[in-house]
Amino acid sequence: MEETYLQSVKYDGEKLYILDQTKLPQVTEFLEIDNIEDVWDAIKQLKVRGAPAIGIAAAYGLVLGIKDSPENDFDSFYKFFKEKEDYLATSRPTAVNLFWALKRMNRRTKAESSKPVKEIKRLLEEEAHLIRQEDENVCSSIGQNALSLFEDGMTVLTHCNAGGIATARYGTALAPIYLAKERGMDIKVYADETRPLLQGARLTAWELMQAGIDVTLITDSMAAMVMQQGKVQAVIVGCDRVAANGDVANKIGTYGVALLAKAHNIPFYVAAPLSTIDLETKTGDEIPIEERAAEEITAGFGKSTAPEGVKVFNPAFDVTPHHLITAIITEKGIMRGNYSEELARLFEK
Repeated sequence: MEETYLQSVKYDGEKLYILDQTKLPQVTEFLEIDNIEDVWDAIKQLKVRGAPAIGIAAAYGLVLGIKDSPENDFDSFYKFFKEKEDYLATSRPTAVNLFWALKRMNRRTKAESSKPVKEIKRLLEEEAHLIRQEDENVCSSIGQNALSLFEDGMTVLTHCNAGGIATARYGTALAPIYLAKERGMDIKVYADETRPLLQGARLTAWELMQAGIDVTLITDSMAAMVMQQGKVQAVIVGCDRVAANGDVANKIGTYGVALLAKAHNIPFYVAAPLSTIDLETKTGDEIPIEERAAEEITAGFGKSTAPEGVKVFNPAFDVTPHHLITAIITEKGIMRGNYSEELARLFEK
């Protein structure tokens, strides 16, 4: 089972090792990174992807970025730090974990301002380690909570990849699948291909097969038929941001899956770490949606499949309205009903 928990982001004190997810499933290759520019590129180019993994990579990216910072006084160091933080924040706009991790590193920096800069750097590396370890614990808790909604022998459908390689371990949406396997339960999976970058085909199907889990790959357009034929009893997806009212941004195509699930009376679950919940964003209408290059659609994976010069609309995410979501599963429990109240309560002290 070692391969099941392949760690997609690792740091050895000198270099950051990132599993290049753009090369899966054909090649399992780790990038060796020792500078912040390559971390920015890895996030931007989807070499590291999945909201939690992006946050972990960003935290370590800051650690790399401040290695050569001034150490004579805090103000000079903080100015240098802030430039690196702002730089990493430009890599991708939608996944809130990126900004959450950067803000957390910023808070730790300010909290330790009375210490020597050299010590602050050490403490920031410690904070990045904590972010990674906490994510592993969060995923395990989400998995346990989600598993209470599933029964032995069920088949679930998932979209995109919210598995172990998108997080520190286990994943979010796939966490209950892994835990079920560990406990001897039989839960089968239908994985949407997930156009245009095929994260379901390249990543979800790959990692579930590595774990010995029964997975069937389908194209996105087959989800309706699979549901109509009664082959699926639940849908579970991850997310990149949850608005205060429960609207959820996730990989493009998720909204369509939610509509299909509603039409076929199938529960639609969202696995969401607290770090993806953004109470400052009131509704899904306020979530910035990343638009990516036309070539991802017209010449995906190097093969031209569309007329040259055709106009292309390529949003990377869509927003699923809260009324289509049966439950939002967090590490602190399962939210249902009035998401505005339920989500806010999670952050009450």
